Amino acid sequence: MAVTEHPDVSPSSTTEGTSPPTTLASTDIVVLVIYFLLVLAVGLWSMWKTKRSTVDGYFLAGKNMTWWPVGASLFASNVGSGHFIGLAGSGAAAGIGATAYEWNGMLMVLLLGWLFLPIYIASRVTTMPEYLQKRFGGKRIQLFLCVLYLFIYIFTKISVDMYAGAVFIQQALQWNIYIAVVLLLGITAVYTIAGGLAAVIYTDAVQTVIMIIGALILMGFSFAEVGGFQAVLDKYPHAIPSVRVPNTTCGIPRDDAFHIFRHPVTSDLPWPGVILGMSIPSMWYWCSDQVIVQRSLAAKNILHAKGGSLLAAYLKVLPFFMMVLPGMISRILYPDEVGCGDPDVCQQVCGNPVGCSDIAYAKLVMELLPAGLRGLMMAVMLAALMSSLTSIFNSSSTIFTMDLWRNIRRSASEWELMIVGRVFVLVLVVVSVLWIPLVQSSQGGQLFIYIQSISMYLQPPITVIFLAGCFWKRTNEKGAFWGLILGMLVGCTRMILDFVYPTPLCYENDTRPEIIKYVHYLYFSIILSVITLIVVVCVSLATEKPTPEQISRLTWYTRFDPLEKTEEVVNADVFTIESATQNAKETESDAHHMTEDSCSSGSSEKSSSKLKSALLWICGMEKKTTGQKPTPPPPEVSVCSLQENRCMSHLVNGNLIVCLSVAVFLIAFWA
Repeated sequence: MAVTEHPDVSPSSTTEGTSPPTTLASTDIVVLVIYFLLVLAVGLWSMWKTKRSTVDGYFLAGKNMTWWPVGASLFASNVGSGHFIGLAGSGAAAGIGATAYEWNGMLMVLLLGWLFLPIYIASRVTTMPEYLQKRFGGKRIQLFLCVLYLFIYIFTKISVDMYAGAVFIQQALQWNIYIAVVLLLGITAVYTIAGGLAAVIYTDAVQTVIMIIGALILMGFSFAEVGGFQAVLDKYPHAIPSVRVPNTTCGIPRDDAFHIFRHPVTSDLPWPGVILGMSIPSMWYWCSDQVIVQRSLAAKNILHAKGGSLLAAYLKVLPFFMMVLPGMISRILYPDEVGCGDPDVCQQVCGNPVGCSDIAYAKLVMELLPAGLRGLMMAVMLAALMSSLTSIFNSSSTIFTMDLWRNIRRSASEWELMIVGRVFVLVLVVVSVLWIPLVQSSQGGQLFIYIQSISMYLQPPITVIFLAGCFWKRTNEKGAFWGLILGMLVGCTRMILDFVYPTPLCYENDTRPEIIKYVHYLYFSIILSVITLIVVVCVSLATEKPTPEQISRLTWYTRFDPLEKTEEVVNADVFTIESATQNAKETESDAHHMTEDSCSSGSSEKSSSKLKSALLWICGMEKKTTGQKPTPPPPEVSVCSLQENRCMSHLVNGNLIVCLSVAVFLIAFWA
């Protein structure tokens, strides 16, 4: 089927002499060991510092985080190995267009800090489904959204990051991709299960520094090798593989590769869709996704939360320079492998006949960097993978435990919630591994585009529900529920059609149905949002108004309402005073039995008290001694204040204007 344009070049010769090293040098191993020791030290320090034996301490880090670890964790949670592999791959395949997602995120994370977060803090919630339960009443929206969030995490986050990290390890060490996945998961799950959100945030902060330093070093080597920025502009349009299918577009770079805003009908990222369609799921991710919001809720006050949003927004400038441009350079340097235009060649290069653009970043690391720095970049990729996976694991565990399990077992003690949250992480890992083969074959080998296209089908209805709930007091439960259900049905239908009728390869005719062929997924995001909004508005207006309890402190206009004393303890929603007292009594009467259930050493209490204490500490559980008095109910928690220091507020707001100006300039310059 494929015709060779240059007879003197065979598929095998395209890869000869450029295969990555099969092993890392001893210097690289030393760097990796130092990295793991550093992360382990930070994890142990955070475990020692934080009270992990309570729901609030484990899932929200005691709500005592300052702005810099919050901002670093927001960035690290967002920029996982899927970004390094996916953004560089999209840069290699189609130019800078995917950068629009990053700079759109700059604007959305600021919306979180200034518009959405004050509402969430005033409502005093732990999870996003919990917010909707308070706002609309009933349980069906909360439970439906719990399942949907976990579905999204598995399909667009966990499996993608695992696959991306495994692609890198496969290129570096020539391991089987599934062996690489299992190894990565074993490392990642340990300190997530033991440490809770505090360990995740502090290790994220360290890994953010490692990621930025390593990525900037590789960027410097890349530009030095290619001949500077102007050389990228000049050489990328000519980065064409020597073997490709003739009379097709296979292997030929796009004419609009250096533009973010592209043709509204014929391009891969039409500009109206970039402005509107992209913003809707981006708003879901940055303003109502549990992974992101949970980090901001861990901040000690609203100013620190805003400061974290600002830091994350500034850091979002970097992926364009650290990932997208190096991906384009990789195609310039290795057009036959990274830009392969023949399915047989692609199969030999990376084992994926659809395309090999996803190896762009790993190829640079293994070919350009000397020993020692290769180990550093391996640490960078592992940091990116582990920071995003631990964040997702912790947030998924929070949603399952606080929103699903507590509805299944209303009398669950805090001890039980701690165990369930940890065990669920292990279940999530197994399910995610099973999805990897489908990720590998999707969207022309462009991992980042796979993530975004799935997001466009599932996230717009949720965005509309949160927008309506936060900023329109008339929205009621019936309107929100039926808007969500209808929107999800329409979105899932399109998603299934996309899997049934995948995007044709460059040498194939496009025989897909017109609804898929001519309606870009960014345009579909706009259509889906409008459909959902119409249903929400019509049903809400046709049915009863929300009760005052469903509005007070739960919308933008009512966030400063006084909190009723009768609700202060009930609505804290961590766990009730009754269950706290019951848990203390249970632990007092049967401490040894509970210890064996959760983190058992299998030995008698007398002979293994020290071992049990160590195991309990690792698991984040507190040992109760016999005869200890039941823990008294905690004093009433003070209302999460939205009051701000005037001087610091001016400083933060001034930074907001600067950050917005930077975002607008970048988008306009590259538009």
